[in-house]
Amino acid sequence: MVSVFKPQIEQLAAYKPPLDGRDPARYTLLDFNERTIPVGDHIKQALVDFIHSDRLQMYPAYGDITQQLADYCQVQEPQVMITNGSDHGIELIIRAVGGVGDDAIIPGPTFAIYGQVATVEGMSIVAPDYRKGEGYPVQQVLAAITDRTKIIVAASPNNPCGTAISNEQIAQLAKAAPNAGILVDECYFEYTRTSATALLAQFDNIFITRTFSKTWGLPSLRFGYVLSTANNITRLLAMRGPYDINQLAVVAAKAALEKPEYVDDYIAEVMGQSKPKLEAFLTEHDIEFWPTTANYILTFPPQPEALKQALQAAGILVRPRVDSEGRQGLRITFGTLPQTERLMAAMAEFFAR
Repeated sequence: MVSVFKPQIEQLAAYKPPLDGRDPARYTLLDFNERTIPVGDHIKQALVDFIHSDRLQMYPAYGDITQQLADYCQVQEPQVMITNGSDHGIELIIRAVGGVGDDAIIPGPTFAIYGQVATVEGMSIVAPDYRKGEGYPVQQVLAAITDRTKIIVAASPNNPCGTAISNEQIAQLAKAAPNAGILVDECYFEYTRTSATALLAQFDNIFITRTFSKTWGLPSLRFGYVLSTANNITRLLAMRGPYDINQLAVVAAKAALEKPEYVDDYIAEVMGQSKPKLEAFLTEHDIEFWPTTANYILTFPPQPEALKQALQAAGILVRPRVDSEGRQGLRITFGTLPQTERLMAAMAEFFAR
């Protein structure tokens, strides 16, 4: 049968995260790096109010959301573009700069969407390895840069290992590959509070993607944004559809930005209490883990699959992941302190068998 699809799409499998059966009434969800408790009532009320305003039959109008985001990020409003989740921004950036015959440097293991989009565009993927304790593989990436390089991914921190990249290293990449886009994925920014925004004034090839799916607790509504130079944003807006972002997503994001305390309190508990407590537990039980700057940790316990099943039986979901050598591990999201204590109790029971 003759196919109308590009050859690379014929070979590409759909990305299918294990979403079935994830019931928050039944499980503590420590598997998708989400906020592990509901959002504030002010966000829910904003959504209810909009629904009752009888504007669902209208096309979305986004108002001053880009100015709100610019104020939050301390950049200029023309440097901001809203997107349908950060995946949308990642897709637009890669599509804008790369094509058949070009290279994408994507250190791995990492988030699948980078490679998926690059493959669809017919790019060749160069994949330096993340190694435990070695940080972002900047020297491997620099050595891989050629005149065919059109995109370099610098996830900060990287999923699944939680490894960050410094602004100094990002600047190195931007200088070494001036004709390539440097994609800095900051979807966990609120946990790290480190950003490449200061570099936007120095380099016109840096693109930053962020999301409201993680700390802000709005993944079901799909809201994200891109930060770059004003000229780059103008080019990306020419590719983005005028109505690509759901109006309810904007309503929720605006409400969230107006009262961010619910995020600050959650971060303080997750990163200030749960993270060190779980890390100490893992150390005490001689369980290897990667140093992390994010709200999740990549661990390598004995019998990872059996532990995953035992945790699921105890009402806790975690995510199987592998390192660059294919070694099986478990990625665990840091939750609230009570959630972390339940997790540790369930793990201790398993290890005592």
